[in-house]
Amino acid sequence: MGFHAFASPYDWSRIAPYKRTAKAAFGGMIDLSVGSPVDPVPASVREALASAADDPNAYGYPATAGTADLRAAIGEWFRERRGVDLDALGAGVVPTVGSKEAVALMASLLHLGEGDVVVQPAVSYPTYEIGTQLAGATVAKVDDVADVDSWASIPGVKAVWVNSPCNPTGVTLPADAMAAIVAAARRIGAVVLSDECYALMTWDAPAAGGDGWPAAAPCALDPAVCAGSADGVLVLYSLSKQSNMAGYRTAFIAGDRALVAEMTDYRKQIGQIIPGPVQAAMAAGLRDSAATDAQHARYRERLGLLVGALRAYGYATNMPDGALYVWVKAKSGDCWRDMADLARIGIIASPGEFYGAPGYLRFSATASDAAIADAAERLAR
Repeated sequence: MGFHAFASPYDWSRIAPYKRTAKAAFGGMIDLSVGSPVDPVPASVREALASAADDPNAYGYPATAGTADLRAAIGEWFRERRGVDLDALGAGVVPTVGSKEAVALMASLLHLGEGDVVVQPAVSYPTYEIGTQLAGATVAKVDDVADVDSWASIPGVKAVWVNSPCNPTGVTLPADAMAAIVAAARRIGAVVLSDECYALMTWDAPAAGGDGWPAAAPCALDPAVCAGSADGVLVLYSLSKQSNMAGYRTAFIAGDRALVAEMTDYRKQIGQIIPGPVQAAMAAGLRDSAATDAQHARYRERLGLLVGALRAYGYATNMPDGALYVWVKAKSGDCWRDMADLARIGIIASPGEFYGAPGYLRFSATASDAAIADAAERLAR
């Protein structure tokens, strides 16, 4: 009963010695490890937060399922940015207190436990595994979730994590691969858990005659992917990166109406509710496409500069398909040895061991223009 024990190499205190070295370097430390936004929250979001500060949803208890306006904004966002009509799919939605708690609680809210198996990519966001462990279920890691033969015959599979664009690798799955995952999961009675927090952060060249921006990554709720039904599919999304709202803790789950309804009931009982004024801010962030596109442009430029600098330093890398990170193979073959070398010039990356690949490193573009430029200069020396 209750949460089970977990074990994970994902421990940021392990980086502390490297940070001490980096801080002593000429010019000080440049932290490219944690993917925490540094840019301003959009004015529309701040204004909405202030305007709602004394609304009934602020001094009274807020709705767990979200206000009518927030739910409408989520539906609008799906239609305009993802090409998905939630109503047509029979999908439900519920806001979450950031995406991390949604990921960590997912296996538990699905009633998974001993004997149940959750499939995930071998190289992935560590909280997928931690959440499965907390529920007492078994983790099954595969090199490529799109290779459905690698997991579809494993006994007891009840859920499959998909992350596209991927943290940390940046790999983005095409729609046909997503469709194959959904179809295979349905055949064995498993739920597809699609983490799409970086969906708008794709870096292909804009389509000719388009609006100037690459298309969003394929969505698990796209009718071409889910065959026109949300059954057995849950999508997670966060405003942390698109709108620099990590501190607001604004995210949501959308998909299978029955599963979402049950999760909403549990969330109500344990108080996992977004504060009322923050719900208003979240709705504003979802509707502010201009701010989202401006942030996209910032990240594209930072990633391009960072990729070029890392190549000059000797890493074999290119612009990622999506997400906000540059994933590179360690020059020494060991992430910690490379971490030590980089710390001596003041640069901190994330060790690949955190994500299941000790021979790699992750560099985050969630740093200021000045910090990225400084890092590029140091790497190019």
